[in-house]
Amino acid sequence: MPIESVFPRLEALLPNVQKPVQYVGGELNSIVSDWDEAEVRWALMYPDAYEVGVPNQGIQILYEVLNEREGVLAERTYAVWPDLEKLMRSHKIPQFTVDAHRPVGAFDILGLSFASEMCYTNMLTALDLAGIPLHSADRGEDHPVVLAGGHAAFNPEPVADFLDAVVLGDGEEIALAITEVVREWKREGRPGGRDGLLLRLAGSGGVYIPRFYDVEYRPDGRIERYTPNRAGVPWTVHKHTVMDLDNWPYPKNPIVPLAESVHERYSVEIFRGCTRGCRFCQAGMITRPVRERGKETISAMVEQGVKSSGFQEVGLLSLSSADHSEIGGIAKGLADQYEDTNTGLSLPSTRVDAFNIDLANELTRNGRRSGLTFAPEGGSERMRRVINKMVTEADLIRTVTAAYAAGWRQVKLYFMCGLPTETDEDVLAIADLATEVIRVGREVTGRKDIRCTVSIGGFVPKPHTPFQWAGQTPHEVVDARLRKLRDALRSDRRYGKSVGLRYHEGRPSIIEGLLSRGDRRVGQVIEAVWREGSRFDGWSEHFSYERWRDCTEKALAADGVDLDWYTVRERDEDEVLPWDHLDAGLDRGWLWQDWQDALHGEESVEVDDCRWSPCYDCGVCPSMGTEIQIGPGPTGRLLPLTPI
Repeated sequence: MPIESVFPRLEALLPNVQKPVQYVGGELNSIVSDWDEAEVRWALMYPDAYEVGVPNQGIQILYEVLNEREGVLAERTYAVWPDLEKLMRSHKIPQFTVDAHRPVGAFDILGLSFASEMCYTNMLTALDLAGIPLHSADRGEDHPVVLAGGHAAFNPEPVADFLDAVVLGDGEEIALAITEVVREWKREGRPGGRDGLLLRLAGSGGVYIPRFYDVEYRPDGRIERYTPNRAGVPWTVHKHTVMDLDNWPYPKNPIVPLAESVHERYSVEIFRGCTRGCRFCQAGMITRPVRERGKETISAMVEQGVKSSGFQEVGLLSLSSADHSEIGGIAKGLADQYEDTNTGLSLPSTRVDAFNIDLANELTRNGRRSGLTFAPEGGSERMRRVINKMVTEADLIRTVTAAYAAGWRQVKLYFMCGLPTETDEDVLAIADLATEVIRVGREVTGRKDIRCTVSIGGFVPKPHTPFQWAGQTPHEVVDARLRKLRDALRSDRRYGKSVGLRYHEGRPSIIEGLLSRGDRRVGQVIEAVWREGSRFDGWSEHFSYERWRDCTEKALAADGVDLDWYTVRERDEDEVLPWDHLDAGLDRGWLWQDWQDALHGEESVEVDDCRWSPCYDCGVCPSMGTEIQIGPGPTGRLLPLTPI
């Protein structure tokens, strides 16, 4: 039977909330399908505000992939701000989709994409508003399957009690496979009820069902083991890797938001994965191997995307876009195609040692010239060796000198604070680097309007990286180092006023660390802090460290562990980590050795990019049955070489 739209009731409330346009739907390229014609219905959620969620690449891709499949319907939903949440509760309006304003609780699957762990409380708000029991164990056959993906899902244990299912890795193929399992189960009359469906999903080895696994703890609080508690459930769940990205040219028709969003552009992913080997970078580790799109596919995607959306900026996305083997030809081809138009090109992610002025000039040929952003990550060369970010000061100075000489007036440099083995001197080296950037910029241009913005984030050890065993730096230490850096820049009368400093204090990073490396016991903290009013924890104006700290202390008191145990404590090699039964393809021994290499400081062993060097035997290609896919051309390959 048709599901009634909640919009008539919602519309009357919108004049009373901020930014009401974000809830009305009807965007260009949005899709509203017939409810009764669909056999399987997905609600796709990015659990953050509309302005952050609507440009999300993963949601946009799955939205199109699913809606193209016959008999399948997919709609989008986002976190509602507290002002509307309050009104929805008082007027009994459930969590709704923005496409047709249908109740989320009526769908077959609620698929959440977690780019950040700081969105977990928003998930609980959405479940509660939708009338879906918070805990998986309390749900019945008529409730949606609550399924999570995204980078944060590579350790789903802190939210395991709230999730029915988890997928690791690329979503395009597994989303369609899950759809067919659900369709078949429904056609057969729902045999076995909810557990019957979840067992079918678990049996493939590609979908993790948390409640089909028991966890045991040692007296000291560490994990003893994870054990399947149902027959046919695998001991290990593997990630999904989509090969031949040219066969998946999505999004074709991107959503054009009605409200202002964080990215007003058409984004095309020019390759997926990274093999640079930065030890802190979870995204680079879990998305291996590198898979490039061909130049012709990228050109066709941009032409279609710009035509269907009207966007005036095209972003060429990847973890390090200038590393694409055909980037020169891609940039020139697009610059030729859009010369003398209003369409600008951008390369949001660029390594210092991969950037060159010829490339930049192609990207700005139509006159648009925004600031350039580079990420040295560590202030000193010793620190950059530790994290395997093999960019020297000479590399950086050479690049920014060329940029200033070519007409740029501002660069942005991104660093992290709180990295393993870091000292005060490593952080103060950021000031030396920034002032040298200003000095050479003035020298090469003869101008005084040269600017450099230093942006600093707190380091958080992430699962499936060599730093997953590291102790997190206490927030008091991080804040003290940042104050010293600020004072050093302010005291420099020659260059200090030309350097802008932006940084986040250390306390939010500690909570992110708790959620990143936590186990199932952390779920009770998340629920407690949500019940105390936590929402939008990724937004500084909504985040409360004191609330998280107090709830953590109370919720974990009986378990003999605390906030420091999960965050600043260093792990041993033999400790069972909460994600050890979830396989990203990386060899655990290789990760441990890389962690040991990092601790050697200035003598740290460099790990080169395996696209251009012999294989370092990280384990991904043989264990996942994949290979590096690289140009030229859509079917080019660079096979892994003999491991060294």
